[in-house]
Amino acid sequence: MNAMVGEWVDVGAVEDVPLRGARTVATGHGNIAVFKAADGTLFALWDRCPHRGGPLSQGIIHGHAVTCPLHNWVISLATGNAEGADSGCVRKLPLKVEEGRICLDAHAVAAGPGA
Repeated sequence: MNAMVGEWVDVGAVEDVPLRGARTVATGHGNIAVFKAADGTLFALWDRCPHRGGPLSQGIIHGHAVTCPLHNWVISLATGNAEGADSGCVRKLPLKVEEGRICLDAHAVAAGPGA
């Protein structure tokens, strides 16, 4: 985990996350996946599919969604909700960009994925 900036945690540079890719951030509660959609929009979710715990960071990003690499559940990056007939959700984390750096809400990181 990187430095705290007020109520935010700096987790890396925007350019470190590839388009249609993800970067993981290790925490004491598990990994957080920071995704970058093809349009450059950034999202942060806990890196665990609600179905079987698959690593969403290893999934395929399409639009503003990611498909779990284990069982093909499609998860909205904007909401963390499973799409289609599947049900379940992944907790989304507040994210902001300042001077090219990705910052996550420190309280959400500290609360863990179940909060």
